[in-house]
Amino acid sequence: MARVLTLYVEKNTIIHKINPLNKILYILVAVAVPVILPYRLTGLVFIIASCLVLLISKVFRKVIPLLEFSFLILISIVIIQGLFNPGNATIAFQIWGLKFYREGLLYALTLSIRVINILIAFSVLVLTTKPSDLIEALVRKGLSPRFGYVLSSALQIIPQMMSSAGSIIDAQRSRGLETEGSLGVRIRAFFPLIGPVVMNSLIETRERAMALEVRAFNSPGKKTFLNERRDSPLDKAIQVVLILIVVLTIVLRVAL
Repeated sequence: MARVLTLYVEKNTIIHKINPLNKILYILVAVAVPVILPYRLTGLVFIIASCLVLLISKVFRKVIPLLEFSFLILISIVIIQGLFNPGNATIAFQIWGLKFYREGLLYALTLSIRVINILIAFSVLVLTTKPSDLIEALVRKGLSPRFGYVLSSALQIIPQMMSSAGSIIDAQRSRGLETEGSLGVRIRAFFPLIGPVVMNSLIETRERAMALEVRAFNSPGKKTFLNERRDSPLDKAIQVVLILIVVLTIVLRVAL
């Protein structure tokens, strides 16, 4: 059977116990509010809030690789906007004859803050919520079980492929394939891995489909749930606070 792998980090913190739907609501608020109030300070406030949540949940270290990966994207944003933004007018500095403009750099800063904000907000959900709990909460609210399965598979596909690729690389190394060294060596070692990774993913998909059929996934009867979950006072308070933030943001936007 396919192994269930996720980015979820199991900890016994108050953040992990919050209803997954509230975390989704938080993501929507964290993304929407900086768009409604398009100020850099708004995005920074949510970045700080998300970092505090991750620190409380004791998973902040897991976000660092995501930020490192996004660094290349942010650098490209700064270069493109600093050089080619249509609103560029004031030269900020020059490097090797390339002129970077103040307007483009400020716009790149705004975009970078939004990208980081989105990444960290999604990390709150992904790192502190079991995919099974998330899907169950959505299905309880009326989401189609079929769509829930698709969403669950999407959340698990990257960790599963990374694990599969790691196992295949170890197997290829044991057979004498050189996978470390110069860039050329790494590229040559990459292509023999594509076939096994893809085939393994297809096999896992078939096995999962068979397991679902054995468990009467397509049964037309009413679905029941193993765990009965009710919103705690904290969950209700979070919902009220997030809704008030959105309402206040809209009021401020209209007033300004």
